[in-house]
Amino acid sequence: MKNQQEVLAIVEELKRLYPDALCSLQYPKPYELLFAVRLAAQCTDERVNMVTPGLYGRFPTLESLAEADVAEVESYIHSTGFFRAKARDIVAAARMLIDVYGGVVPDNMEDLLKLPGVGRKTANLILGDVYHTPGVVVADTHCIRITGKLGLTDGTKDPVKTEAQLRQVLPPEESSDFCHRMVLHGRAVCTARKPDCQNCTLRPWCDFFHKTAGD
Repeated sequence: MKNQQEVLAIVEELKRLYPDALCSLQYPKPYELLFAVRLAAQCTDERVNMVTPGLYGRFPTLESLAEADVAEVESYIHSTGFFRAKARDIVAAARMLIDVYGGVVPDNMEDLLKLPGVGRKTANLILGDVYHTPGVVVADTHCIRITGKLGLTDGTKDPVKTEAQLRQVLPPEESSDFCHRMVLHGRAVCTARKPDCQNCTLRPWCDFFHKTAGD
């Protein structure tokens, strides 16, 4: 595991590499991010961004989604995979947002997790990107994989354990953007199939690189 100085060095290098740290899902409204994350399960963000304009063009308000026919929603999101479950969750969550939360996406973990199709990853993303809550950790596959390689976690593949371990070491004000940068780094350099260690500027702090450098 890394000491505080090493953690801060990794954070600063990622900030240099990816200064914007933006979520790759496109959304003008908070509830649209909520549903976009649901659509992104087992699907690329790029594909989701291709699908959502048509979906929200047909259902431009939360109320229209809450009243939507699930089968019609399915037709718009079919290419994202698992479309039946996703459409069902989106319509049910839209109804619950209106009926229980007055049309406002909740700003706390407990209430977010009550929404259909919302897990900790989605809830943390909402808390970080919409409400800018300090200390949130979005433990997606890139984050889990790369933080394990770096030695910021013990290498667990469990999202809940990864989240807990990163909360312990990351500066709270940096954690949300850090996770976005992990996604960007996982796509550009530290890919799952073949990490480009030779061109990775995180090498000085990477346990995986130091273990495999002699191979």
